[in-house]
Amino acid sequence: MRFEGTLTKWNDDRGFGFITPKHGDQEIFVHISAFPKDGRRPSIGEVLSFEFEVGQDGKKEAKNLVCPGRSPTVRKQSSHHTNSPTPRASLVSRVLPLLFIVLIGVFAYDQISRRSFSAATVVAMEGETEATSVAVPSPPSIYRCDGRQHCSQMKSCAEATYFLKHCPDTKMDGDHDQIPCEQTLCTSAFAK
Repeated sequence: MRFEGTLTKWNDDRGFGFITPKHGDQEIFVHISAFPKDGRRPSIGEVLSFEFEVGQDGKKEAKNLVCPGRSPTVRKQSSHHTNSPTPRASLVSRVLPLLFIVLIGVFAYDQISRRSFSAATVVAMEGETEATSVAVPSPPSIYRCDGRQHCSQMKSCAEATYFLKHCPDTKMDGDHDQIPCEQTLCTSAFAK
């Protein structure tokens, strides 16, 4: 059976108080745990609807409280909608950082590609002209300048070409056209 009453005493620090029933004069004990969990604290003068039990000590205690002056369902829905992000906002907040990272990656790749292209251009230009302002290390070679100067000392056209370009005092290009040993090793366009 449900009864109505008013909260007449409340100790917020200790979490309990007393209800004075609408019909009757004996106060009924009420604990904070009996109130609805709607985020509002009990207040003196609040009208309550309740059931009660008699404890082992013979005192009445209010249970299953309903607060007719409160509207817990409306409050919960409105606070739920204001605090939770919409699915679209959540998707945007996840995609934007990913897009930012991709853009940084594309920019970095572009910069590295441009530097690689510049270095390759310098290396190509270095082969055509001896004067260059950027020092780019040449790839390691299987040949070494060891004092050989004549075509008869070479084993291939590639070896003769290396010696002509990199070693001093070679005597392998009589007509000075930058093709060594034209009559012995480098006779055709496909000679290596």
